[in-house]
Parts: sequence; structure tokens; C-alpha cells
Amino acid sequence: MTAAPGAGFVAFSQRWLARVETALRELLPPADMPPRTLHAAMHHAMFPGGKRLRPMLGLLGCSATGGDLERALRPSAALELLHTYSLVHDDLPCMDDDDLRRGRPTCHKVFGEAAALLAGDALLTLAFEGVAAGGAAAVATLARAAGCLGMVGGQMADLEAEGGAGERSLAAVRWIHDRKTGALITASLLVGALAGQRPGRAPLPDALRQMLGDYGDRLGRAFQIADDCLDLTGTAAELGKNPLADLAHDKLTWPAIVGLPASLRQAQELADAAVAMAPAIVFEAASWQQVPIDALDEARGLLQDAALYAVHRRS
Repeated sequence: MTAAPGAGFVAFSQRWLARVETALRELLPPADMPPRTLHAAMHHAMFPGGKRLRPMLGLLGCSATGGDLERALRPSAALELLHTYSLVHDDLPCMDDDDLRRGRPTCHKVFGEAAALLAGDALLTLAFEGVAAGGAAAVATLARAAGCLGMVGGQMADLEAEGGAGERSLAAVRWIHDRKTGALITASLLVGALAGQRPGRAPLPDALRQMLGDYGDRLGRAFQIADDCLDLTGTAAELGKNPLADLAHDKLTWPAIVGLPASLRQAQELADAAVAMAPAIVFEAASWQQVPIDALDEARGLLQDAALYAVHRRS
């Protein structure tokens, strides 16, 4: 029986999921610690979690560059705190005004808008505490990806494009996708690679960092196009959130510009391009780490499977 596309990356994620969950619970204060409402809201947003994709991509970036997965675990897990803060804020009435997230009422529906806003703020700052264990370069990488020139800038442009406002083109939607979603996906790979460096090693080579970034850019764009398509084809049970939300808000998405079939083809083409990059990434990493290329065979397969998973998933 042929394995489903991306099965290797799914298995890798399942293998590390319990460790990531433990790291997240160690990072968060207890839900009953004062101020209790704030901490309870943070726990509500975080647990039970979603795919934990960003932490898994952090561990993948570490693996693909021959790093130490144990060293990368806490910084990679902390990426989920930042991602979850963005979801909490996205769901607020002043943003997308959603009432369902990860199969449960959104944070502001349970705790109120003010508590949800502060819970997001707290998750954001706590994320940097966790990533700091990976060093200054990892912190700087995440800060650039998450800020006004990355994720937050993309969110702003996404809001401004609602209702048919502004330029309606592939260039415009690509600009939004690459920042709102792609920037954090690419940063996750790089944070893991940086955090997993073993003591005494030379810094991550610029060429390898660029290759991993290029791979992440393609992966991130493919993931968001697939997400736009799932909003049209998925169910609330599959997605853990309300489908057809993009249509309701008249969002600027890939299917809105070129339609569903062309969007699915573009997502697959981007995934295929990412798959093709995997051998060169691990070759560069093996040369830097001075290990046989065979030592990174699993990482090559994981890079390829992650790209396929991005477009064949159902949630």
C-alpha cells in the first residue's frame, strides 16, 4: 500500500509531539497562577493544540542542517506560542471576528476581548523567552519574521484588502501570503537550524541559510495556497474552524484571483520545487558538518515529505 504524501513528516511530527507539548507546558505559567484569568486564557488558546507545524519545522530545520535536536527543542516549541498569539488576535472582533478555533470557542468568546488581547500579548513575549535559548541569531530571525516587515505587516495588508479594496492581483496576494504566513514558516526552519548548532561549530554558513530560506519560502507559499483552498473545500470538523470564512470577508486569496483548480496546481508546483531543493540542502549541510551525505538521508526525505504534506493535508 502506497504511503500518503507527506507520511514521513507526519510520522516525524508524531514522534516529537509529546516532547513539544511538554516543552510548551514548561514554558507557560500554570493556569491557576495569578492573574488566573490571563493564564487560563493562555492555556485555553494553547491546549489542546493544532498541528504544531512551526515547532516541527524548527526541528526539521535542525535535522536538515545536522544539528542537535535536543538543543533545538525548546526554541522550536516556543514558535508555537508566537503562532498562537497571532491566531488569538486574528480571531478578535476587530480583526476576523471568528468564534471557532481548533474545534473550540475562540479565546475572546470564553474570556472576553480584553483578556484575549492580553493573552496574545503574553504568548508573544513568552515566545521570545523560549527562543532565546537558541541564541541571539535565532531571536533576531524570529523578530524580523514576526514584525511589521513580516507577519504583522502581512496581516495589515490582508485586512486592507478585504471587501475588494486595493489591487486584486497574484502579485498582491503573493505579497500578503509571503509575510502573513510564509515569513514565520521560513523563520521556523531557520530558528531550528540556528538553535541546534553544537558548541564549537562555525556559524551556520550564509549559503546554507539562504538555501533553507528559499525552501521555506516555497513551502510557506504552497501551505497558504492550500489553506485558501481548504477554506473552500474543508469542513469545520476537519479544519477546527469555520470554513468559507475567506469568502464571507471577501479576502484576497489565491482562489479568489485564479480559481480553485489553478490554485491547487500552483500549490503542487511550489511543493515540487521545494522537494527538488532537498538534496542540495543536505549536501551543503553535510559538507559544512563534515559528515557523509548518507548521514542526512532521513533529513532529505523529511524535507521532501514536509513539502508534500503542506499541499495534501486536510486540516
